[in-house]
Amino acid sequence: MSIVTLNKKKLDHNFKFLDTLFETHNIEWSIVTKVLCGNPIFLKEVLALPIEEFCDSRISNLEAIKKIAPEVQTVYIKPVPVTFADEIIEYADVSFNTEVETLNYLSKRAVELGKIHKTVIMVEMGELREGVVRGRLLNFFKEIMDLPNIEIVGIGTNLTCLNGVLPDYEKMKELFESKLEIEQKFGIKIPYISGGASVTIPLILRNELPPYINHFRVGESLYFGTDVYDSTEIEAMHQDVFMLHAEIIEIKNKPNVPEGTLGLNLTGEQKDFSDQDFSPNTRRALLDIGLLEMSISDLIPTDPDLNIIGGSSDMLVMDLDESKATYKVGDFMTFRINYMGLLSLMNSDYVTKMLEEDFKNLTPVHEA
Repeated sequence: MSIVTLNKKKLDHNFKFLDTLFETHNIEWSIVTKVLCGNPIFLKEVLALPIEEFCDSRISNLEAIKKIAPEVQTVYIKPVPVTFADEIIEYADVSFNTEVETLNYLSKRAVELGKIHKTVIMVEMGELREGVVRGRLLNFFKEIMDLPNIEIVGIGTNLTCLNGVLPDYEKMKELFESKLEIEQKFGIKIPYISGGASVTIPLILRNELPPYINHFRVGESLYFGTDVYDSTEIEAMHQDVFMLHAEIIEIKNKPNVPEGTLGLNLTGEQKDFSDQDFSPNTRRALLDIGLLEMSISDLIPTDPDLNIIGGSSDMLVMDLDESKATYKVGDFMTFRINYMGLLSLMNSDYVTKMLEEDFKNLTPVHEA
């Protein structure tokens, strides 16, 4: 058995830290829920936080949010697939858009469905993912300005996710200048500049964020207390809101070097033990989780003396020799996980999800 747990108290602590930070700088913010993969147990805890807007990149996750909390504002945070325009209008109060044709279709369906649909226009700021190229922005707005039942509530940008382009004062200033150009050209007001994500939080902490950036979308820093800008930790936040617990299904003393002719393993790797200095034997534990559920690089054992030897599709092999703890079959080993690790685990039906308080009642002997 393998289990991902959520610690409610630590989640609440991280939320309060961020909420105070944003309030102090007159910034509105929304919580990105996509890493939860629509899981109702965890969604209920996140939706209980005192905030009114939640973002996701999957329509089914927005549907799950609306079922639990129909009163909150939901935001679809990637360009809309025209195929799912009706579902977007039903489950997303706001969507991010970059294509005139898509907005035309959303307008048509919004009129037919009798709804007003809000949109944020994403601007390309060098990351080369989604966004209207800035030089074409005025022409873009000219084509969408008068679309019926479409309300333009902001412009925004996405950075870091594809090529690692970091936000800075100049990029945020350029986004603001784009907003001014649009407002002056068309005589309108655009309420929000959604220029912030987890990676932009350090600009606030270093007093480098321009005051006109007034909206953030935050997921990773809330759940992991991370300074995404340089992959460090924010000291005042918890990094272990989510944890992985994997059950020990075997403990044996075994040789350190395999016997027989070595070919390619499951991941296409051919291992070579010929020039390495190994002790003859080691005490090994097999855990009930494997590469199907996560990548080994996304895991950090909470016991610093444990070493991950490797894994197959459904088992993880651990070296116990240096650990001072006493492990038994049926115990759980605990791991810290990063954002991508949690995303993989949450997307697996083979991993149980529960609150940490419930897991503590489940643990049979001790949590090692």
